[in-house]
Amino acid sequence: MKALLINGSPRKNGNTSQALKIVGEQLQKHQIDVKYIQLGGINIKGCQACQTCLKQQNQQCIIQDDLTQIMVECFSQSTNAIIIGSPTYFSNVTSETKAFIDRVGYVSKCNHGLLKNKIGAPIVIDRRAGANFVYAAINFFYGINEMPIATSSYWNSCKARKINELVLDKEGIDTLQVLGNNLVKLMQALNK
Repeated sequence: MKALLINGSPRKNGNTSQALKIVGEQLQKHQIDVKYIQLGGINIKGCQACQTCLKQQNQQCIIQDDLTQIMVECFSQSTNAIIIGSPTYFSNVTSETKAFIDRVGYVSKCNHGLLKNKIGAPIVIDRRAGANFVYAAINFFYGINEMPIATSSYWNSCKARKINELVLDKEGIDTLQVLGNNLVKLMQALNK
């Protein structure tokens, strides 16, 4: 089984990346193949609503950029789970994460549900507030694509602002570890 862990933060080694690695470590303990994808900071465009993906139904977006290969990974039959991490930017996901949600979601829906039955889980980092909107935005993406959503003992969020501040949020780290274990159980159950 394979999981994609997508970092929507432009900080490659920041708190969002650290949170994804905590979940990834739990997955790897159970022989889940983990692939990390750096989404934040790359130059990607938002959806143009041109509907070419609907007309062509070739599992591709007409915009060919850095998101193209990430789409291939997401739609691959070997991918069982897609975990999206995003810091909170003005009470929402980063612009790169939003472009991912719009374009990947649209191509999936226009091609008979390419993401259907893949497992999703959001991971949110916030300084103080706004995490609920980020959590909801990512879960809305999973929901409309008919993806089961893995949960934890609390909402999948951590409090951190400065790089490496995540290590101070013990409850957040515990929540991420439970999330990783719950992802494994859900992946195993759906893989039977």
